Amino acid sequence: MAWHVSLDYDTYEAAREAFAWDLPDDYNLAHDLLRKHDDADAPALYQGYPDGRRETYTFDDLDRLSNRLAHGLSDLGVERDDRVAVVLSQRPENVLTHLACWKIGAVSLPLSVLFGEDALRYRLDDSGAKAVVADPDRTGTVLAAAADCDALEHVVEAVDGGKGGGGTDATEGALAFDAVRDGQPDDFALAETDIDTPAIVMYTSGSTGPPKGVLHGHGVWVGHCPAFAMYFERDLAGTYWTPADWAWIGALGDLVFPAWHYGQAVVGSPMGKFDPEEAFSILEEFDVTGAFVPPTAIRMMMDVDDPADRYDLSLRAICSGGEPLTPEILDWADAALGGGGGAGGSPPSSGESDGVVVNELYGQTEANLLVCNCRGWFEARPGSMGKPVPGHDVAIVDPETGEEVPTGEVGEIAVRREGDPVVFREYWNLPERTAAARAGEWHLTGDLGSRDEDGYVWFKARDDDVIITAGYRVGPGEVESALLDHEAVGQVGVVGVPDETRGEVIKAFVQPAAGATPDDDLRAELQALVRDRLAKYEYPREIEFVSELPQTTTGKIQRRKLRERERGERGEGTDAT
Repeated sequence: MAWHVSLDYDTYEAAREAFAWDLPDDYNLAHDLLRKHDDADAPALYQGYPDGRRETYTFDDLDRLSNRLAHGLSDLGVERDDRVAVVLSQRPENVLTHLACWKIGAVSLPLSVLFGEDALRYRLDDSGAKAVVADPDRTGTVLAAAADCDALEHVVEAVDGGKGGGGTDATEGALAFDAVRDGQPDDFALAETDIDTPAIVMYTSGSTGPPKGVLHGHGVWVGHCPAFAMYFERDLAGTYWTPADWAWIGALGDLVFPAWHYGQAVVGSPMGKFDPEEAFSILEEFDVTGAFVPPTAIRMMMDVDDPADRYDLSLRAICSGGEPLTPEILDWADAALGGGGGAGGSPPSSGESDGVVVNELYGQTEANLLVCNCRGWFEARPGSMGKPVPGHDVAIVDPETGEEVPTGEVGEIAVRREGDPVVFREYWNLPERTAAARAGEWHLTGDLGSRDEDGYVWFKARDDDVIITAGYRVGPGEVESALLDHEAVGQVGVVGVPDETRGEVIKAFVQPAAGATPDDDLRAELQALVRDRLAKYEYPREIEFVSELPQTTTGKIQRRKLRERERGERGEGTDAT
């Protein structure tokens, strides 16, 4: 019989009081997501391609195909605890690689298809990845990065063979995905695992130093399921889609894998640059009932005229996060998108509106989906992230002592580590950074917030310099390092500045090197440098040339003063204290 996390409680208070984690001792992600379902022939993945092809994969299809891939990777020498990188867009080979790794007991490593050579090289080398599975248009970049990664033995290219296979013409230096998978047995004995067995490493950016690898166990995705149930109003039968990169925790953890935990179908459709008209077409074609859409993308969808009249939508609820939601987004979804029972079931359980519900969520790579809204349980308050999710003990604490601060006071948002499957195990090869993120029994998120007398959590500020642009977290240090490699750059400071569409955009203050000419040509050259070496979303959309930068007495660039100056000039105040 299929087992799943249940939030079958009449009230939020009852759920908070009664819910407890009760996961099997031999928990394995692949078994949970694929093998436990009563109806293995139910659709699990509706796959669309830019050329118009359409495929449907059942849970049994994904199980058999990932079994074959697990055998193929094993034949390449992939063993328990080995890391396998996934540089793939929204396509079946992406999730099949993750599932195959978890069946072997190996650790998957999701990496964005937007990463350039330097970004890939660092992550592949730091993780000690043994193999990489990549999109055809990323294989060349991966091979170039792989040359400096001593542990890397195999690059596998997902040549576009589709569900029937047959794509064997791989780039020189790479193996074809189908050649690795095809001809292998349809069954595979799962490795012995539990919720703490290493399963996935996701890299996250911080304000200082290079990106950190965040190691999670097999319990991480089931740990997201109570929040998944909340932000989709506990009415879960349906079809789910997100435009977000399947390398991002906001796609894999907020939507794809929780949907499969509940036996529901997801849509894969590689889009490239987000197109709001295409987004509405996807929602209509695949009868999507629930979507995870970052605020930046929602704001772009708001520019589409009369979507409910032009598209036959079954959408009931949207979840969103990664940057603050604004009240006009909630009002637009309620008024402009209309209601829809669709194929998935009844309207939102709140019963208060025929419009589409938008629920905000909060978490981070280290501990995701800690706080969210659920209109069927409590009223959303504009500006608040919502209330703690059942199963997660979230508090506002003094980071020095680990003691909870009084109601209404600002402290650091924290989650109790013990017994919570979403809290990360450690930073990869960084024990000191791991220890610094803990205060007694708490994991410290690094975000400042407060909690009101009714239990709502209010975000105040980040306590570091991380930039959140269009939902992506960008560490300014990585961008600064790339810019400093250019001979025309003497000093540089990178900050996020407010932007109406993306929430923030990256701005670089560049002090030119002696003899350099600070003109539009240099500006374009620097932008291209970061875009090519790191990622398309990491390049500075704004570059200002300055004669000097604010520094500490030890020579450290004071990003806070750059932000304050910028926001003062834009009339938007200064940083929160």
